[in-house]
Amino acid sequence: MAPVRFGTDGIRGRAGSDLTTEVAYCLGMAVAEVLGPRRCIVGRDTRESGPLLSAALVAGLGEAGADDPYDVGVLPTPGVAHLCAAQGTIGAVISASHNPFFDNGIKVLGPGGTKLRDDDEAAIEAALARLLDHAIVPSLQPPALLDSAPSAVAEYSDHLVAILPPDALAGMSIVVDCANGAASAVAPEVLRRLGATVHVIGDQPDGQNINDGVGSTHPERLAAEVLRHGAQLGLALDGDADRLIAVDEDGDIVDGDALLCLFALDAKRAGRLAGDGLVVTVMSNLGLHRAMAAAGIEVVTVAVGDRHVASALDERGLILGGVAILAACQVGGLRDDFLRPFVWGPPAAMIVAGALKLEADGRIGTGALARALTAQGDASYSLYLVQAPVIAALAWLTPAWPPLARAPAAVIVALIAGWLAYGLLERPIGLALRRLHSLPDAQRGVRGGLRTAEQETLAAVDTDLA
Repeated sequence: MAPVRFGTDGIRGRAGSDLTTEVAYCLGMAVAEVLGPRRCIVGRDTRESGPLLSAALVAGLGEAGADDPYDVGVLPTPGVAHLCAAQGTIGAVISASHNPFFDNGIKVLGPGGTKLRDDDEAAIEAALARLLDHAIVPSLQPPALLDSAPSAVAEYSDHLVAILPPDALAGMSIVVDCANGAASAVAPEVLRRLGATVHVIGDQPDGQNINDGVGSTHPERLAAEVLRHGAQLGLALDGDADRLIAVDEDGDIVDGDALLCLFALDAKRAGRLAGDGLVVTVMSNLGLHRAMAAAGIEVVTVAVGDRHVASALDERGLILGGVAILAACQVGGLRDDFLRPFVWGPPAAMIVAGALKLEADGRIGTGALARALTAQGDASYSLYLVQAPVIAALAWLTPAWPPLARAPAAVIVALIAGWLAYGLLERPIGLALRRLHSLPDAQRGVRGGLRTAEQETLAAVDTDLA
């Protein structure tokens, strides 16, 4: 079979053809061979292919001498990472994140639930290729589709509840969209335990409806439900709950950069932002950088990918970093006692809701959220003026288009060179365009975003930033 390669977040492909039980079984053996005979915690989302792949992975781990592999069943990716951190062991998650049900993937977590080191990933990939040459999968008995280990679910839920004070969300009305995925049995209960009135959608997984018209890839339904219930906040997760989209009380989607600003400002005011720093990727816009500079928070910019965010957090001893792509916010690291390693979507949801409630009750400085949203700005000019035309052109000039399929090699090389040049020049061009634009950032801020501060506070911030 074709070589199986690790992508940006593990192995992923069509279940049953690209990702088979042979691949899962041999991957389990490869993980135990490279990372040693330690315990491995295995979780999954709610795809119909998950139980069989999980059984194959666990069998491979056991065959290669792993110490009592622990299949916790359906549990969010952050939950598996939390258990790994608590027990000092490795883990694996069977999920294809926000992809449709017919895809699946396997993400391997290093010791303590962290990202795999590059050398370990390369060694696992090489061992997997060797083992696949003579793979013989034993008879497997997969668990039921929605089986979960009650103790694992309880431990993770208790961890989430402990992030905020008791009844921290009392009086709040929240809509949560679980994407018919791994958070279906966790997120609503956690929010209710914190005192919120919770309206739930996307919490009826059947193996094939994960991410189907719900979740972080379909926030329009969440927005409609927020308006229908008159809720103050909407939170949408993806299939394995490592990605968050927030919607305000007016049904407007809040940009990921705005959420990162909110997290950083809230943590700094609480005295818990270690190093007074925030790690973001090159996709974050200029408004975020200005807002953080005004608050005395250093912004460390890295290449796109939570792996790069995690590396920068470790190198600099920081606790907060994330990837904001379009409107989604994937928090790539909330470290130390602030939160345990690599707890993404649900803790981000807790922080959003908690910060809103604290501000509304006057228990943190009013305007914290308003400042983040107003200063952050929603005009990513590089996206509109540079990225969009290039992407549109490349979509049109596809190899499937006959003229390009017959084009000389020089034309193909020229296109590739143009794309590489774009990658190098996009950010400086975008920054220059934003600086040349005459409209002040404060006036083109995120309009309608999570309006929990008084209008006079917004006006005051506008004046300060003008």
